[in-house]
Amino acid sequence: MRELHRANGGALLHYLRRLTPAGASCTAEDLVQETMVRAWRNLDKMPSGPEPQRRWLFKVARRLAIDAHRRRQTRPVEVGLAETDLSPPVNAAAETAIASLTLRRAVGELAPAHRSVLIELYVKGHSAGEVADRLGLPVGTVKSRAHYGVRHVRNALTSR
Repeated sequence: MRELHRANGGALLHYLRRLTPAGASCTAEDLVQETMVRAWRNLDKMPSGPEPQRRWLFKVARRLAIDAHRRRQTRPVEVGLAETDLSPPVNAAAETAIASLTLRRAVGELAPAHRSVLIELYVKGHSAGEVADRLGLPVGTVKSRAHYGVRHVRNALTSR
C-alpha cells in the first residue's frame, strides 16, 4: 500500500484537484484518501502491474469525484463562516427577552403529557427509550408526543 500510494498519490491528488471545485483542496485530499481505502479493501481485485493499477486507481478516483459532485448538488449551498454575519443584533437583550417569554408561553400551553416528554428528552437529555421506560409509555407514543410538542413550540416561536 505504501508503494502504491508513493507511486500514485501525487498524481491522483493533482487529477482530483482539477475535478473538485476551486479552493476545495481538502475535498481532493479526502478523495485521494478514499481512493486508497478502496484500493486497500480490494487488494485481491487490484490488477497486477503498475500501469493497470494506476488506471484502476484513476477510475475509482473519478467515480468518487462524480459521487461527491452529485452529493453537493443535492445539498443546500454551503456557506462559509466568513460569509455569515455573526454580530449580535442591535437589540440583543430585547430579542433574547422576547424569545425567552415566547418560549415559556409556548411550553406552558403544551398539554402536560407533551411537556413532560419534551422536558425528559431535551432538558434532562434522556433517549426516547429511557423516557418511555420512565413514563411507562410505548416508544412510539414518546416520539409522537415529542413531534407534536416540538411542532407547537416551533410554530409559536416562528409566529412571533
